[in-house]
Amino acid sequence: MDVKFIEIFNEKKTAISSRWLDAMIASYPNDNSGFLMNQKDRFANPVGYTFTIGIEGIIEVLVKGEDFSESVSFLEDIIKVRAIQDFTPAKAMAFVFQLKTIVREELGKEIRQNQIYDALLDFESKIDDLALTAFDIYVKYREQIYELRTDELKRMTFSLLKKANLMSEIPDQEFEHKDQK
Repeated sequence: MDVKFIEIFNEKKTAISSRWLDAMIASYPNDNSGFLMNQKDRFANPVGYTFTIGIEGIIEVLVKGEDFSESVSFLEDIIKVRAIQDFTPAKAMAFVFQLKTIVREELGKEIRQNQIYDALLDFESKIDDLALTAFDIYVKYREQIYELRTDELKRMTFSLLKKANLMSEIPDQEFEHKDQK
């Protein structure tokens, strides 16, 4: 990545991180936004803490140009939270793409002055790759949630049928495959 771009980015990294966190938290209903923004304690506000640490880690990896295997844990922590909430997939993943806008707004003047448009495009390409990785993680966790819900419904249905004497215990051997005999 372009050295000048990294230098300019690092000068404004705090502002970019802060705006990205604000944009992510703005996707929550108003009653939660105040809490997520104002409560800095790790234990009193684990979601806000997870987002803050995750954003810092992701930005660090993007700027260094490292492989996403380094940032997957940061990204995964954020996606876990967003996957269990009632967001559409588009809304849950929108925060990744918001970074592009924030970077352009924060660094626009310097990028024009230094003519480092290619470096910006490279950085935005990394954000696109990050978004693809985020979506894979999101789908994995949504799948797990649906599996848990399905298993719970099966258990509840079995219990109800058993209580109504419509189902009896089925011996384990009846579940074995015929080709094992």
